[in-house]
Amino acid sequence: MAAASPSSCIFCQIARSSTSTTLLHTDDKVVAFRDINPSAFRHYLVIPVEHIATVKDLQRRTQDYALVSHMLNVGQMLLSRDAPDSINYRFGFHQPPFNSVNHLHLHCLALPYIPRWKRVKYSSLGPLGGFIEAHKLLDRLKP
Repeated sequence: MAAASPSSCIFCQIARSSTSTTLLHTDDKVVAFRDINPSAFRHYLVIPVEHIATVKDLQRRTQDYALVSHMLNVGQMLLSRDAPDSINYRFGFHQPPFNSVNHLHLHCLALPYIPRWKRVKYSSLGPLGGFIEAHKLLDRLKP
């Protein structure tokens, strides 16, 4: 995992409660909040408190697998609570160079996409990267 968090990272500032962002969940490993530019009926982000730049910085080891599993569990709990009637959920990560912030963040989406064309942002681009579903990342990280 990456070293100390850079002071300029907006997600590190949110994780330290140094902004006015409303936190939906907080514990010693992760925090969750609403995406400022939502792409779905409900769109939350779950981030680790520790600065980890991207999915490329994760390794096939117990520690990283446990972190991503915990991020997914938190996201599932929040959407189950806040969007129980949604019939479709998506959970995943943008891979470089398609990530917007260099701090690992899980997108938790209760569909439909708003507007519908935003679904393109959450598509896999095969070997080029794009969006990776959380369960596929967990398969890669499983020790």
